[in-house]
Amino acid sequence: MNDFSSVLPYALISLLGVFLSSISQVMLKKASMKKYASVWQEYLNPLVIFAYAIFFGTTLLGVLAYKGMPVSLGPVLETTAYFYITLFGVTIFQEKLNLKKVVALVLIIGGIVLYALG
Repeated sequence: MNDFSSVLPYALISLLGVFLSSISQVMLKKASMKKYASVWQEYLNPLVIFAYAIFFGTTLLGVLAYKGMPVSLGPVLETTAYFYITLFGVTIFQEKLNLKKVVALVLIIGGIVLYALG
C-alpha cells in the first residue's frame, strides 16, 4: 500500500486535470452559446479547439496520475468536477443553486472526506 506522501503528488496531478477539464467544459458551453455562420465555424474556432486541446492534456495528466496512485482513488477525485462545474455555473452562467444541488454537493464532499479518512 502506498503511503500518503508518495500518493499526494499524483493525487494533486489528478485534481489539476479534473479542474482543467471543468474549465474546458465551460469554454465549450460558452462557445455553444454563440451563433456561427456555418457548422465549420462552430467547431473550428479558437475557443473550441483550445478546449479540446485542454481535454487532451487532461487525459495525459490522468495517465500520469494513475502511475503513482491507487486506481480506486481516481474516481473519488474525479467527483470534484461536480463541485467545480456547479461553482462555474453559479458564478459564470448565473445558474441558480437550489437545495437539491447543495445537498448533492455536501454528499459528494462527504464521500471524498470519508474515503480520505478510511
